[in-house]
Amino acid sequence: MRQLAETGWVALDLANTWDEYLDSPERLPDVAALRRFCHELIADQVTGRPSRPAGEVREGDLVAVRAVRDRLRAVLAAEPRERARALASWVAELPVRATVEERDGVPELRLAPAHDAGLAERLAVCAIRELLDLAAKGDWARVRLCAAIPCRDAFVDRSRPGRRQFCSTRCANRAHAAASRARRSP
Repeated sequence: MRQLAETGWVALDLANTWDEYLDSPERLPDVAALRRFCHELIADQVTGRPSRPAGEVREGDLVAVRAVRDRLRAVLAAEPRERARALASWVAELPVRATVEERDGVPELRLAPAHDAGLAERLAVCAIRELLDLAAKGDWARVRLCAAIPCRDAFVDRSRPGRRQFCSTRCANRAHAAASRARRSP
C-alpha cells in the first residue's frame, strides 16, 4: 500500500491525498485513513504535542481536513504570481498567531496555529509555513502540479534546469507512452 506521507512535507503530502489514478481517488476515505496520515506525518510536526491524541480524530476533522486539502490544491494550481495572492487570502482567514523561533541563534518570525485550533487549522498553518519557507529559499516557482493527465500531484522541482514536468517516473512514463501512441495512431 502506498504511504500517505511520502515527501515529509505536509503541504505536498496533504495535497496528494487525492489520486486520480485510483479507482476511488480519495486517499482519505475515512477517519482511520486520516488517523494513519497523522501518524505517518504530522503527530509531532504539526501538532507538537497533539491537543487530541490521533486516536480521537473525529468525523468533523475528516471533512475539515478535506476542505483544507481542496484549498491547498487550489493555491498550488495557480500560477506563482497568483499563488502568492491566494496564499495571502487564505492566511487572512485562518486563526494564526506570530511566534519568534530561534534557528541557529537567529530569531525568525513564524506562523503558528492559534492555541485552540483544530487539526485542520493546524495542518493548514503548517502547510502555509512550508510554502513560505519554499518561497524564502527561492523555490516558489518550482512548486508544481504534475503535467500527466489525470495526475495532479504536487511536487518541488529539484532538477538543475528547473524544467521537470512530472511528479514521478510513473507519470512521465505514462505521459510519454500516451504521446507515442497518439503519434502512431491514424
